[in-house]
Amino acid sequence: MAADTDDASDTPRSTVALRAVEGAALPLPLRDALTRDMVRAAAEAIAERTGVRVVALETSDTGIVATLAAPQLVALGFAAELRRVTEAWHTKKFGVSLWGEVS
Repeated sequence: MAADTDDASDTPRSTVALRAVEGAALPLPLRDALTRDMVRAAAEAIAERTGVRVVALETSDTGIVATLAAPQLVALGFAAELRRVTEAWHTKKFGVSLWGEVS
């Protein structure tokens, strides 16, 4: 997680990333368009619901990276909520973890 300031104001910018688990059951789960779109939509919905501005949102076959106009603590909470929501959806739909166990 990284933080700096937004050039337009003194609002800090923070970046958080979630990396999908690569397993035998579902290698590269975010390669699936439905899963990738769901993760992106969930991120956008969480940002809208909480009033956090998304500066950049990048998805790939292996994960998602979000840069937010927010302090690090807010970005950490955003990532935790994104993980919680998408993990529950993915486990219910596919029967396997999307993000893996927290260690």
